[in-house]
Amino acid sequence: MTVLLANHQQRTFSRRDLIPLQPELLWRIETGVVRTLTWSEEGTPVTLGYWGATDVVGQPLSRVTPYQIECITTVEASLVPEHLWHQVLEAVLKHAQQTEELLCIFHQEPLHLRLRLLLVWLAQKFGRQVETGKLIDLRLTHQQLAEVIGATRVTVTRLLKQFEREGIIKRSHRQPLILCK
Repeated sequence: MTVLLANHQQRTFSRRDLIPLQPELLWRIETGVVRTLTWSEEGTPVTLGYWGATDVVGQPLSRVTPYQIECITTVEASLVPEHLWHQVLEAVLKHAQQTEELLCIFHQEPLHLRLRLLLVWLAQKFGRQVETGKLIDLRLTHQQLAEVIGATRVTVTRLLKQFEREGIIKRSHRQPLILCK
């Protein structure tokens, strides 16, 4: 798949850049992490998903407006024009499956379970095994976590402190979050 897409434009984006949208183009993430998002009527950001290497994103995959793709890290992405979408069909199916996983997490109650399931999802998707558990090597803010689960930043901060006291997670200022075994 990558070989066939190699002749198409590949671009590098910096952290916090917005990836440009076009109705007939998808982007295949080669390296890095992006999030797709929209806003509520009140102007609150609503995170639709987090996407990494081999995932595809783009305006054709969503009917939500407004819709943006924001880089969480430095990202390398390849354009996939409409006539090559058949080459990324597996990634499109994975996109739909991951969207459903996040939707299920979003509807979990109580809120502490919702946050814990989100951390497990992030660890499965972006984590790597370390001695004490799964290292989630993404520097997401408490606000960004809150936007995924429909909570406030203050509540997420309180729950993360509780998870740390209970031994569910470990974290330090110099190291990303570790979801303990």
